[in-house]
Amino acid sequence: MNAGSSKELDIVIDELPAPRPSLRLSVVSETYPPEVNGVARTIACVVEGLRSRNHDLQLVRPQQPGDGSADTMPRFHEVLMRGLPIPRYPHLRVGLVSTRRLVSLWSRRRPDLVHIATEGPMGWSALQAATRLRIPVCSDFRTNFHAYSKHYGIGWLHKPIMSYLRKFHNQTACTMVPDDGLRQQLMDYGFRNVVTVARGVDATQFDPRLRSEDLRRAWGVLPQDLVVLHVGRLAAEKNLATLQEAFAAIQRVIPRSRLVVVGDGPSAREVQRACPSAIMAGMRHGAELAAHYASGDLFLFPSVTETYGNVTAEAMASGLPVLAFDYAAASRLIVDGVNGATVHFGDQAAFIARASALACQPEALRGMGRRARQTAEAQRWESVVESLETIYRTVIDAAAHSPAALTSRRPAWLGA
Repeated sequence: MNAGSSKELDIVIDELPAPRPSLRLSVVSETYPPEVNGVARTIACVVEGLRSRNHDLQLVRPQQPGDGSADTMPRFHEVLMRGLPIPRYPHLRVGLVSTRRLVSLWSRRRPDLVHIATEGPMGWSALQAATRLRIPVCSDFRTNFHAYSKHYGIGWLHKPIMSYLRKFHNQTACTMVPDDGLRQQLMDYGFRNVVTVARGVDATQFDPRLRSEDLRRAWGVLPQDLVVLHVGRLAAEKNLATLQEAFAAIQRVIPRSRLVVVGDGPSAREVQRACPSAIMAGMRHGAELAAHYASGDLFLFPSVTETYGNVTAEAMASGLPVLAFDYAAASRLIVDGVNGATVHFGDQAAFIARASALACQPEALRGMGRRARQTAEAQRWESVVESLETIYRTVIDAAAHSPAALTSRRPAWLGA
């Protein structure tokens, strides 16, 4: 190499951006795989994404049945806490941990930031411990507990639940939500420091190419038959009566249509009684879940209690047009009539009528499905995790330069 080329090489090297130092992060979540729910899947994607960006991750979660020792590997280790099953959801657990234990843990191994993903007892203890140690905290608003209350005959708890959630999140540097509609709703309730962070979808795992004619034959359908799919927890807050009525309307116009329900929960028997011809596939994971998605033709999602609704994005990635109410993931991802369909939030009659109409348009459904896939391919987790990293660094820098940044007043970096 001559002197000139060496000089050019030096210039190129000088212009390369300096590598950003890795962060030491503690993620606290009361749900995590192998538990099956949207929050668990999302947190797992965030953890893996942060690890891929060379950050030092500590995961604090409840110990689950069948857990052995906590996972420990380079730049990642788990801290397993005692947990108790949630009534009516024995496969889910609420974490039990004392603030004192977390203070001891984080005093020995102090994180740069604590990310609290859930607002249960473990999340509250983590918030108190981090506050005592003056460690910056970010939080997620993950589950509409306040919206669930009316589905279980305890609507009177709405105000105290919202009061608790507001108190919880307003003690953190920022609360992250997946869409602007929820952000505005929480701000109207008096939440401060709310920021929108999109969610991703694994468009490699969920792929139209995984469609299985063998699986469809096992369901008893012919290649040209319409398979209506629903994936999710089968519980009162999921508005399953509308799913049942919508499919009944579809069957009246397409008698050979078949409903396939993937998931489990306290309302499973009720769904089976209302739709005796439905295929109740139960819980599915990994490749099986992806094949079930890809082998459907139309996805119905009538829930009105989602903070996001990961299944919307997963169905779209699998090449399915989704019919949903116009909020959460559907409002962010679906362009009505282009890559799916939406109706006004809570309009049950419109949902049922639209389902029946869509079922009669097989060519339109296939076109929407292709465009749904294109939309989902742009929702990559890599960009989501990069946004999270930017927020973390901003919060950490603000806390380092101003102790007041750890209080509940609105940080300057969030803007007016």
